[in-house]
Amino acid sequence: MTPSSAASGGLTPAGAFAGTGGVLGQQSLVLNKSWAAIATTSVRDALSMIFTGAAKAIQPETYEMHAFDTWSDLSPAPDEPCVRTVSLSIRVPEVIVLTQFNGMPHAHATFSRRNLFRRDHNTCQYCGKRPGTSELTIDHVMPRSRGGGSSWENCVLACVPCNRRKANKTPSEAHMHLLKPAVEPTWTPIMEVPIARVRQSWKHFVSDRYWDVALQP
Repeated sequence: MTPSSAASGGLTPAGAFAGTGGVLGQQSLVLNKSWAAIATTSVRDALSMIFTGAAKAIQPETYEMHAFDTWSDLSPAPDEPCVRTVSLSIRVPEVIVLTQFNGMPHAHATFSRRNLFRRDHNTCQYCGKRPGTSELTIDHVMPRSRGGGSSWENCVLACVPCNRRKANKTPSEAHMHLLKPAVEPTWTPIMEVPIARVRQSWKHFVSDRYWDVALQP
């Protein structure tokens, strides 16, 4: 079925993919023209982009690209989640590639627990010891009870003894010194996806360093 015939049958990007439960709210991976992962989007928006020609669907088994007409002609497996319309059962486009955009979005490293441990090299920023992940805590340089927030510039790793010694004080008040200033790291992951949402088909395009969940401020 072509986009024009779908439209003549009452299907539109806004209305064709409605009323199909939670499938449309799931995530699709977005690649630029060079097949580099740059973002995720909802299945609903992915289908709309394929419908309008802004993107093509990638068949995970073969990496073949499909426009809307050939994608909608593919039959979903019996146990495969799909998007159902009045007249179609459409495979979920797990990965799409943009037909025009070839850039890379500017991104900052997410302030997350994993990235904080990575920045500080699993090392206490007061005494320099590396006691192991389970023995390291996140210390607020300016204590939260005194207005200090959770940010790259105010959080460092501290071993349990140093954290207890510093307590509700600033480093100077506790007569302690940071090994280096707390700053935002220079490496910048392109995209971040909660690990629970990762699809098997995405792992050909993204690596483990992206599965980071932002810490709450």
